[in-house]
Amino acid sequence: MSASDVVTALRAAVPADRVLTDPDLTSGYAHDEAEWAPYGEPAAVVRPRSTEEVAAVVRVCAEHGVPVVPRGAGTGLSGGANAVAGGVLLSLEAMREIIRIDAGERLAVVQPGVVNDELRAAVAGQGLWYPPDPASAPWSTIGGNVATNAGGLCCVKYGVTRDYVLALEIVTASGEVLRVGRRTAKGVSGYDLVGLLVGSEGTLAVVTEVTVRLRPARTAPTRTVVGFFDTLSAVGDAVAGVTAAGLQPAIFELIDRHCLRAVQEWKHMDLPSDAAALLLAQTDLPGLAGEEEAAAILAEFDRAGARDAMASTDEVEAEALFDARRLAYPALEQRGDALLTEDVCLPRGQLAVMLARVEEISARHRVPIANVAHAGDGNLHPVMITPMGDEAARVRSQAAFEEIVDAAIDLGGTVTGEHGVGTLKRRGMERELGPGVVALQRAIKAAWDPAGILNPGKFV
Repeated sequence: MSASDVVTALRAAVPADRVLTDPDLTSGYAHDEAEWAPYGEPAAVVRPRSTEEVAAVVRVCAEHGVPVVPRGAGTGLSGGANAVAGGVLLSLEAMREIIRIDAGERLAVVQPGVVNDELRAAVAGQGLWYPPDPASAPWSTIGGNVATNAGGLCCVKYGVTRDYVLALEIVTASGEVLRVGRRTAKGVSGYDLVGLLVGSEGTLAVVTEVTVRLRPARTAPTRTVVGFFDTLSAVGDAVAGVTAAGLQPAIFELIDRHCLRAVQEWKHMDLPSDAAALLLAQTDLPGLAGEEEAAAILAEFDRAGARDAMASTDEVEAEALFDARRLAYPALEQRGDALLTEDVCLPRGQLAVMLARVEEISARHRVPIANVAHAGDGNLHPVMITPMGDEAARVRSQAAFEEIVDAAIDLGGTVTGEHGVGTLKRRGMERELGPGVVALQRAIKAAWDPAGILNPGKFV
């Protein structure tokens, strides 16, 4: 079947204005934010507004053997939402309804196009809190967060997306609409299909509705501990010390000098640019327990050799520092360089070793590498900085990227903590898992999607 025949079938299945074919419009949907991740030009972009329309689109694609790639806001960094040539790009951005917030049961039911921060603001109005908070929360969607099992600043203490998804409405590869999961506090009926789908990057089904668990809003005042370090190895030692002491800050983040300088140049936030890195830890324990935890974290920073460390209850000052962490990647983008972003996760005791490996890889390949990290759970985001149009630098950056992947595996880590596998991490995933586990993954894919039309070329 030709592309024009597919478009004709789609326009017969859903309102015609949902189907875009103008290259000036479709080109913006063809790829996510992953630098140099391959993508093709879709035959059409479809923007459904209901589950029924999603199902109709998938049925057309299933009937004609056409690939279909689900997409949220396109903020991903692994190529997981990149279009397949001649396929259908299924953008869920228009499905933005918060269907229900149930304060009594502490849950919310939302469509996949709801933006993370919009959900957080909506539930906050009822004294509730949705903890997963990726740095892209002002733009990324709940559907995209589900696809990659997104984490964020609070995940070190409060968990990642999978910990909060109770139930899903999905459209299968044949176009059937199903519900999986539950809306009860407990339940072990059958296999955990929700857990399987969260993080599957649209390769098993298209998510059209998400039921998430909520927590009571936090009311205790926070205490923030800040440490400036002259070496990345000292930063790693501080993180290891906090972990070994059994401390559990609600947020525990790292920002290196490259990111501090970029944020300072962009936002003029009066940040120190001569430190190798800044560590930010925040405790939300109430009363004396919070004071004691902050003091213990501060002691570990000092023990690791922080040149300057302090604890503060000034929430305005603390929020400015956490804004600097959230702005790190956008600030690097302002410089106009190409940014190839990693997402390796290490056992926390190996973070210092990994940071040293990254520095060595950076020097050997002559590639500047900036680092931000969810330090408390060992999730490191090295960012390879490459001048636009410099082909030799691009080759060096991609080589450095692969070496960092291998170094993480060698140290007992994983190739992705929260960004997903997409197209950039498939080699690393196969090395990490081994042939036996990869075969199991592919068997699951084949059972859910026998024709292989859902987001082909990604993940497995």
